[in-house]
Amino acid sequence: MPKHAASKPSGAPSDPDRTPDAGGPAADDRDERIGLTEAFAPVGADPAAAAPEAPADDRDNAIGLTQAFAPVGGAPSGPAHAGGFSYKGDTDDEYPDAFDSLEPRDTPSLLLDDEAPLEPEPPKGLHGKKDKTDVPPHMRKSRRMRRVLIVVIVLLVVLIGVLGYLTWRLVAESQTLAAQQTQQQQDAQEVTAIQQEETKDASTETTKKTEAPNLAAVLGLGQDEALAALAHGAQVTASKDVNEEGNPIKKDVTVALTDEPADTRTGTPTVYLGLNEEGKVVQAGYSASTAALGYGTLSFADAVKNEHVVEKTLQEAGIPVAEGAAVLPEDKTAYSTYDTDGTTLVKENCSFSGTVDLNGAPHEWSAVLSYNYTTANMTGNLADTIRIIYVYINA
Repeated sequence: MPKHAASKPSGAPSDPDRTPDAGGPAADDRDERIGLTEAFAPVGADPAAAAPEAPADDRDNAIGLTQAFAPVGGAPSGPAHAGGFSYKGDTDDEYPDAFDSLEPRDTPSLLLDDEAPLEPEPPKGLHGKKDKTDVPPHMRKSRRMRRVLIVVIVLLVVLIGVLGYLTWRLVAESQTLAAQQTQQQQDAQEVTAIQQEETKDASTETTKKTEAPNLAAVLGLGQDEALAALAHGAQVTASKDVNEEGNPIKKDVTVALTDEPADTRTGTPTVYLGLNEEGKVVQAGYSASTAALGYGTLSFADAVKNEHVVEKTLQEAGIPVAEGAAVLPEDKTAYSTYDTDGTTLVKENCSFSGTVDLNGAPHEWSAVLSYNYTTANMTGNLADTIRIIYVYINA
């Protein structure tokens, strides 16, 4: 940095007592002067051309910042400070000036048209594809292993559920099969018991509650006369015409014997009259429960073979049929009906017929014995079997 010599300010009064030489101030005077004023004299300044020196009194030895920092080369080139010196900032880029750094700078606008705006990152939804992060190999292997274990566990749960369902079905089918076998055994035992009782009398007997009317006595009578002959409170409950070619019966009349006790299963004993074109009775029939007739809980075969229920009922109705006239078929299946399992007996029904002599004239008779085991199979009590007998006589 160039040294600046201190000089008197411009316009200062010159020293009248001192006259410099043409070449500069006297050498003896300069050598004796000690002070900042002469030490910081401007470089290259001609002493002869300088302004007249101030009086060499006490000012020659003055030391101060005012003259030490006086402008170089005379008048100041820039704005002067109050102390008589100017400041020149450092423009070196390596060492920026403190005052210049505080001044506003011309910076490019952030919204210039020639600059491309920053594009925002496209939003990603909840289901958007996310950037995959780098996963260590051991973590990837552990993740795959967990997935495999989850799949294996799910398969095991499904397999256990299927096995449980199959086991339940097997147990249920086994119970059903066992119940069916038990039922079949019970049915077989009942059938065996019935077959064993075919040749035995009933263990219990029922008191006789009703008597069969004399059917032979009403043959050839008109409807009103027949009702009077039947007695027992005979009342017509139904009547219908019959139009069958070759059939002598042209009208069927159903008569209820209201004075007779009714059975809870079969109802009131009933008489059936068949009238010809002249209105005369050419056929008479009668139906009642065997229990009402006093035959008790007999087996079907026992009622026919041993007790002769059919012949006794015909005889009571005025038809003299000899015992043994009603014969069962040798094959039991000919009059037996079984359930779909092939062992449960549902019904036994057999028809009988023959000829009898009435007043020297032959007459045809018929009978039907019917046992229904439907209710007995439901209750398990053979006493609930519905037993009905039908007897007919033709003129």
